[in-house]
Amino acid sequence: MIPEPDRNRDPRLPPAYRLVALEEIDSTNSEAKRLAAAGAEDGTLVWAQRQTGAYGRQGRAWASASGNLFLSLVVRPDCPLSTAAQFSFIAAVALGDAFGSVAPPMIEVTYKWPNDVLLNGRKAAGILLESKGDTQQNLEWLVIGIGANVSSYPTETRLPATSLHFEGCPTSVSAVDLLEAFGRHMLSWINIWLDDGFAPVRHAWLRHAHGLKEQIEVRLPSETLQGTFTDLDPDGTLLLQMPDGCERRIAAGEVYLPGES
Repeated sequence: MIPEPDRNRDPRLPPAYRLVALEEIDSTNSEAKRLAAAGAEDGTLVWAQRQTGAYGRQGRAWASASGNLFLSLVVRPDCPLSTAAQFSFIAAVALGDAFGSVAPPMIEVTYKWPNDVLLNGRKAAGILLESKGDTQQNLEWLVIGIGANVSSYPTETRLPATSLHFEGCPTSVSAVDLLEAFGRHMLSWINIWLDDGFAPVRHAWLRHAHGLKEQIEVRLPSETLQGTFTDLDPDGTLLLQMPDGCERRIAAGEVYLPGES
């Protein structure tokens, strides 16, 4: 008989990380921001079994069922504050690689601009960046928050959701396993970004981009646009070709494909 995995064991992470392991916290992002403001060093990783006040983009509540992965990573790269958004793509490709390393090959991993990771076309993870800059608009610290569905997923969501186990990944794979895989791949992609810039990250993200070359709808605070998602620019801005042939650059917004609401 195969023994039941120890889901509560300590994760085995590269020494570049300083793990803060918690049973319960209001939000790993909130705790990571508190630690960053108090001087926590680069690589501090807050991991919690449960969250009581988790949130996503635009302050939306984030479901935090036990058995899923909740983490926030403090990084302090020497870069302008405007470059921080690139870490959403770094985290996405790292998490995509982590999913791929623990999941069966028939599970398709794709990335939805600007901050979601999908399994077989359904949302399985979200990424939230929060940062602080100095008076010269240089980045002081960045918190990369990740919520990933391993054992369960919420049913009342704006877009269809899923989890690793629902898509056919063995139930022996736990949040700890995904955390370990993410830690390895995130460190690798950060080093690639430090050595070679955003270009290889952008290339990896585009290879598995959800909706690329397709008709999409982009909802902005003041308008809704329809067009073709043609590319990302060198900084990660979405390029949208409008029906009249002109190109719009979208730095932030909500993307929907036909049939999504």
